[in-house]
Amino acid sequence: MSRHRLRCAIYTRKSTEDGLEQDFNSLDAQREACEAYIASQAGEGWHLIRTRYDDGAYSGGTMDRPALRRLLADIQAGKVDTVVVYKVDRLTRSLADFARIVEHFDANDVSFVSITQAFNTTTSMGRLTLNMLLSFAQFEREVTGERIRDKIAASKRKGMWMGGVVPLGYDVIDRKLIINETEAETVRMLFRLYLQHANVRLVKEEADRRGLRTKLRKSNSGRRKGGEPFTRGHIYKLLANPIYVGEIGHKGERHAGEHEAIITKTWDAVQEQLGRNAVVRHRNSNAKSPSLLAGILFDEDGNRMAPSHASKAGRRYRYYVSRPATGKSPDADTGWRLPAPMIEAAVLNGICSFLGDGLRLSEALHLAGRRMKLKLSEASRLGNRILEAGPADQRSFLLDMVDRIEIGQDRVSIVLHTQRMCKILSHGDTDNADVKTAAQGEHKFKLDLPVRLRRRGVEMKLVITDERQRPPVPDPHLIAAVAQGRYWFTQIRGGEVQSVRDLAENHGVNQGDVSRILPLGLLAPDIVEAILAGRQPIEMTASRLKRIRDLPVLWAEQRRVLGFA
Repeated sequence: MSRHRLRCAIYTRKSTEDGLEQDFNSLDAQREACEAYIASQAGEGWHLIRTRYDDGAYSGGTMDRPALRRLLADIQAGKVDTVVVYKVDRLTRSLADFARIVEHFDANDVSFVSITQAFNTTTSMGRLTLNMLLSFAQFEREVTGERIRDKIAASKRKGMWMGGVVPLGYDVIDRKLIINETEAETVRMLFRLYLQHANVRLVKEEADRRGLRTKLRKSNSGRRKGGEPFTRGHIYKLLANPIYVGEIGHKGERHAGEHEAIITKTWDAVQEQLGRNAVVRHRNSNAKSPSLLAGILFDEDGNRMAPSHASKAGRRYRYYVSRPATGKSPDADTGWRLPAPMIEAAVLNGICSFLGDGLRLSEALHLAGRRMKLKLSEASRLGNRILEAGPADQRSFLLDMVDRIEIGQDRVSIVLHTQRMCKILSHGDTDNADVKTAAQGEHKFKLDLPVRLRRRGVEMKLVITDERQRPPVPDPHLIAAVAQGRYWFTQIRGGEVQSVRDLAENHGVNQGDVSRILPLGLLAPDIVEAILAGRQPIEMTASRLKRIRDLPVLWAEQRRVLGFA
């Protein structure tokens, strides 16, 4: 009597890279044992799937493993009936992850077998036993992690360097930090420059002029990294690193180190100056609404546009204003005054749109073919990360990638650093061939956004004329007015109030205000969605909507009147 054929997939995993280069490694040993077990069950209809699901050098504490993802996808596609592993912890060491995996198995009618532990998830007892086993496996992993962390903490309290990236100024000999005098002089120079200028940007400029470079490192594979100009981030970290004063830092505490100090007298003065500057940065660029374009935004005459703000009715409004070389007031008609959120959104949206445009990106980076395809994929992901990032990260990105932004009567010109851009897309690898290719061409690329400017008093209104580039800008006043209209309309429709007069009395407002806002509760759904997303016509404001008499009830007429047709 023939039995039902069961398609069996073998999953193997090894946590480290050790031994993977051998002809017969741990993954092969696991697979061989599982293949033998499947062969012994041939009489039960078991049949081995030849597709390999091997994860080498992946921890069992995460689900982010390529072979595991392929296995789950094949299960979803109905290609697997039984999953066979050498031990349960090869599949996962996390109880929460195991629950999700088993749920996925159950949903697709797939069973699970561990050949050395005789477990089968098709029975409640088997599932209970597996849960208990995984609980102990997870406990063991957490205890091991605690032991390692305790060992590291104890060693650092004794002043031992516990490995990691070797800091500039030192070499490692017999697991100890030994001063590299050539590099140490670079470190001392950076500390002296900071005491002289008290500004990291100026320190970077002087370091570039003097040709100072980061530490040149060579990996085990012979690959060379570093040896490049310092970034401001590099300099900040170096100046605050207690290792240079002969100490080891650990979770906010500092301990006397076994290594020799490079910096002595200048350390305290530098830390004091860093502290003073940190207070200034907190008040300015690190505020809730930092000026993302400060220092890189210019008007058409080359005047730098400085951040400014005004307060009205308890609300703070941010602007960028130009300061003409004649010394006139920035509020004069000869100057510019742009609402900050509008120009910031336009710039960010324009750059992110550029990062998703293969043709323009190829032109900027001088790349083509498969290399360009890979860069385009990474650039698209970078664009999404930028839009979702917080203001501090957006500001950091703009300073790294943008040379300057110029506002003209009919365009916003964004000058991008192409080599830096390619380096960012190559995850900082300066030896990457694409970075070198980008370096051979022009180092700057001008990205033009077509705009139309409208003056409203001393304030300029910027309108992106290319709809693909126009960023969505939700208007909180407009959204509040629409929400109020819908709420009042719901009250009337539900019988909570009988008239406009009742609404006005209940909410303590003028009947005229109610009459103007109430029709907004009848707006077409697509118009409401556009307003919520900030995609309304640039001319549409709450004040303009309230001034419209006899707003049409028909949605098609609403779209025509309000500019959505």
